[in-house]
Amino acid sequence: MVGAAEVASSAVDASASQQAARAGYASTAASSVLASQPRSVADVLAQSQVEAVMDELDRDLVGLAPVKTRIRDIAALLVIDKLRAAHGLAAQSPSLHMCFTGNPGTGKTTVAMRMAQILHRLGYVRKGHLVAVTRDDLVGQYIGHTAPKTREVLKKAMGGVLFIDEAYYLYKPENERDYGQEAIEILLQVMENQRDDLVVILAGYADRMDTFFQSNPGMSSRIAHHLDFPDYSVGELLHIGTAMLEQRHYRFGPGAREAFEDYLQRRLQQPHFANARSVRNALDRARLRQASRLFADRDKVLSADELTTIEAADIRASRLFAVPSTNTTSTTSHEDARHA
Repeated sequence: MVGAAEVASSAVDASASQQAARAGYASTAASSVLASQPRSVADVLAQSQVEAVMDELDRDLVGLAPVKTRIRDIAALLVIDKLRAAHGLAAQSPSLHMCFTGNPGTGKTTVAMRMAQILHRLGYVRKGHLVAVTRDDLVGQYIGHTAPKTREVLKKAMGGVLFIDEAYYLYKPENERDYGQEAIEILLQVMENQRDDLVVILAGYADRMDTFFQSNPGMSSRIAHHLDFPDYSVGELLHIGTAMLEQRHYRFGPGAREAFEDYLQRRLQQPHFANARSVRNALDRARLRQASRLFADRDKVLSADELTTIEAADIRASRLFAVPSTNTTSTTSHEDARHA
């Protein structure tokens, strides 16, 4: 028979074994948690794959070196905050609302899309989608219409980024009956109280955004990052145009690239130039002229080379070339739509 002392001893041994097992499990679990915590910038980058988004941004956009540098600076801040959190250091959730200023066609929407992806991969927004809107999407036309419209847009944007283009049109002080101020007040409340679940990016011309912020200091105080998008140079625009053609399986024929560079020099002297957008419009017109040229000879068997080549004549048929390049500002301001 087993004595009472042996039973007691066995019970003590079993209890000790269980405690040791629990301690071992806890130690293993703790080690696992520590192992999963990022310890270096390289760890965060590897876990988030955020560098892939930055590489896509470099591929998507020509030039814009100051903008890309600023985006990398913001990403660096967020990465370091992740490391601080891993060490248990106090870190206040950073304010990430932004303002993008610059002329049309400088890549603001594209950068906003990539910014949403960066924030998502680093865990600062849940979904990483972009909702792009203008005043018409937020402001109603009668009493009681604006609040539901604005809240519906905010609901769609939660967990991601809300991009408001030409945000200054929300504020029209000359019209006492305008409902834009109601939308602004709702936005301000959400930008403050739900900044952990939504990033707002305001965009537009620099001078108009400055006026908007002067009239709405509450909005200005909530914007942490201001990014200015410079206009593209002729060389950059030519590079953009060449890439656009390649994406559509077209190419410049002999002399056509030089003709397009000449076109850009002239177009830049006109008002309402919209950078990459104007380049796209000009190439669409060139494709139209190429199609008309090829269509004229119905019986000709067309080669792939002929179907993909934009000739110099397709560019120089623009009415811009009917006006001396030193005095093109006298032509219509709707060049993109009519004569590009």
